[in-house]
Amino acid sequence: MSNMTQRRILVTAALPYANGAIHLGHMLEYVQTDIWARFQRAMGHEVWFAWADDAHGTPIMLHAQKQGISPEQLIEQMAAEHQRDFEDFGLSYDAYGSTHSETNRALVELIWSRLNDAGAVTRRTIAQYFDPDEGMFLPDRFIRGTCPKCHTSDQAGDSCDACGASYDPTDLIEPHSAVSGAEPVLKDTEHFFVSLDAFQQALSEWIHSGAVQTEVANKLNEWLGDRLRDWDVTRDAPYFGFAIPGQPDKYFYVWLDAPVGYLASFQSICEREGLDFDEWMAPTTNTEMHHFIGKDIIYFHCLFWPAMLEGAGFRKPTAVHAHGFLTVNGAKMSKSRGTFIKARTWLDHINPDALRYYFAAKLTPSLADIDLSLDDFKARVDADLVGKLVNIASRSSGFVHKLGDGRLSEALRDPDLYAHFLAQKSAVAEDYDNRNFAGAVRRIMTLADEANQYVDQHKPWQMAKEAGREAEVLAVCTQALNLFRVMMTWLAPVIPTTAARAGEFLNAPMDDFHGPDTPLLDHRIEAFQPLMRRIDPAQLEQVIEASKASLG
Repeated sequence: MSNMTQRRILVTAALPYANGAIHLGHMLEYVQTDIWARFQRAMGHEVWFAWADDAHGTPIMLHAQKQGISPEQLIEQMAAEHQRDFEDFGLSYDAYGSTHSETNRALVELIWSRLNDAGAVTRRTIAQYFDPDEGMFLPDRFIRGTCPKCHTSDQAGDSCDACGASYDPTDLIEPHSAVSGAEPVLKDTEHFFVSLDAFQQALSEWIHSGAVQTEVANKLNEWLGDRLRDWDVTRDAPYFGFAIPGQPDKYFYVWLDAPVGYLASFQSICEREGLDFDEWMAPTTNTEMHHFIGKDIIYFHCLFWPAMLEGAGFRKPTAVHAHGFLTVNGAKMSKSRGTFIKARTWLDHINPDALRYYFAAKLTPSLADIDLSLDDFKARVDADLVGKLVNIASRSSGFVHKLGDGRLSEALRDPDLYAHFLAQKSAVAEDYDNRNFAGAVRRIMTLADEANQYVDQHKPWQMAKEAGREAEVLAVCTQALNLFRVMMTWLAPVIPTTAARAGEFLNAPMDDFHGPDTPLLDHRIEAFQPLMRRIDPAQLEQVIEASKASLG
């Protein structure tokens, strides 16, 4: 691929919080991000997938205290655990950092000084909730009460999970401390604020540049229609985070340094790979920056974050791709029902590629929630991956070894059929690029039906019983295996581990979307090994039971 058409892409997924284990709700997003990154690499683009653990905040401080360890020890343990899960799920990231790194601190301080220089920072005394029992100011998440907008009870002090509104903790109805249960009292403290008003025009232009989905743009327009609230970026000691330079006992709010973690992680890649970080981050750059996030953090990523970048003289995101939540068996994930499933529990019992495939088959560019129905999961994986796709290879490979000594024929028996498959490439690629993975999977499975019809029509197992038809049998199986290769190459971003094993069997790499443009002819293949097994209902029961058992 010529450099003229090569894209240069930085991809990020939302940072998991270093306070708990990874669960399947997280994995929905990370798999979506990884499929897109793998696809772009397979198209020949320059892609860097950078992210990190979100390591700051009061919850981490309190959790570490409870365990009798330092916050640093806690975040180190969680970083190792998270990355084991990610690697076993086949995520292809290039760097995984921590927001507690010195690289991140330096970038946060740089952005902070630029926001100050741009006149975007103000300071004022505010009354903030203080827990009289614990002797500490309460971060927004540790104040619970009734949402002032929709009146849903038990909501956090900064935003409502039910209606998505964001507000000040003092707006909450009947607040209480989540740490001690005490009724908080208001106490004066001096805080720093970033004013978003100055960025209203830039934000409006960015929102209408195609950077966000239409439904997100509509929501952002509502928020932009009101005067944007100044953003309180200070937290008082005790707090685990970065100290604000020159301000005793004042810390940056975790949401200020968390998205900067994307850039810090990417900066570590730049240092390692000899890339020019400043060039990638310049407002006039021809590089791309894509963030994948859940729909619950749109406000931070589509208002605060682009405003920070604008104020710091950095480029704004090319796009922010928001997705819906994961439900299991049609309902919110539940610990008591055993449907709050940790990534590790899944990995202990079931092939991660099977889940990656199921997620892909349901993911579209919309914000709709995705349901993991365990019965449907088994039916879909068994029918599509085992029954349709892998079946083509397992039915054809034996004859190639028996009749052709492991070598494929020198010509395609049906070049028109092969050309018909290749003609789908641009549509499949467009679906992937637009994050319409469901569309790509549907196209590939339609081809799988056609490939199976081809094998059924020619019945190589019957021809093999007739003398003198060996070359014909070999030709049919060569055709079938070449069709299999097209489909497996195009599905490789979704099921990378399975595809890599298929690549070993075919002696052909699976990570180049254009590879099948040239068929495999007069080519040696290895003995076939089973690539994917049917899902055993007992495995699914074990996942549910293990999830009930780990209610902690």
